[in-house]
Amino acid sequence: MRENGFRAEEIDTSRPHPARIYDYLLGGKDNYEVDQRAADQLAAAAPEVRIGVRANRAFLQRAVRYVVGSGVRQILDVGTGLPTSPNVHETAQEVAPDVRIAYVDNDPIVNTHANALLSPSGATSTVLADLRDPQSVLDHPDVRRVIDFDEPVALLLVAVVHFLTDADKPGRIIATLRDALPAGSFLVLSHATGDFADRSEAQAVYNNATATLNLRSSAEIERFFDGFELIEPGLAQVPFWRPDTPPPARSGEIGFYGGVARKTR
Repeated sequence: MRENGFRAEEIDTSRPHPARIYDYLLGGKDNYEVDQRAADQLAAAAPEVRIGVRANRAFLQRAVRYVVGSGVRQILDVGTGLPTSPNVHETAQEVAPDVRIAYVDNDPIVNTHANALLSPSGATSTVLADLRDPQSVLDHPDVRRVIDFDEPVALLLVAVVHFLTDADKPGRIIATLRDALPAGSFLVLSHATGDFADRSEAQAVYNNATATLNLRSSAEIERFFDGFELIEPGLAQVPFWRPDTPPPARSGEIGFYGGVARKTR
């Protein structure tokens, strides 16, 4: 049987998948034993990882509230991962009920779960597409059904670009997406880093996963915002980007940078 063009046997559950590892670390249930083992190995190699993924999720929610509060009414969330409540559309629609969201991921399991968990609505769509082919994301009819690229869009690339290798040319990928956005649009991006500790053992956990983990420095990550203007406080560790509660203990160890930037022209 095919689901979104995939046969069941084509869906790889023999190796850990980043979205399912992330789901397990957040306390979710949409994961397999292979993902749980990988996540436990990751936590052993990087003890701050559980507070890190929660802090990254909280950054996403604050960033969504910021861009919607700034007037954006449509969101393109690429590399969305497994739905975890509050989802992006729930967070956004608390601020403005008319926000439209297109969720994009390249994992058929994520897509299947998202379709099951998200109620059908003209305001949301779930799309099976790959960030490594950004034009296919932009051209997908279910993206176009929800997103009007003549109006400002918030592009979310949260905890996904670090799964692109340098050979994938992530800067070029992001530039392709950026160039499709009109002035007034935003980029919300977070990315793993090894700036605060040696995390080579954590990287090694992903060597057997469906995507490798590619840690980058703050300078390398900041270049992904070329063509945008970073909003204060600029690129920061995610707990310190406009916190609305006291940052959790050990926040200074968290190896995630996050930033929000606006396209002005």
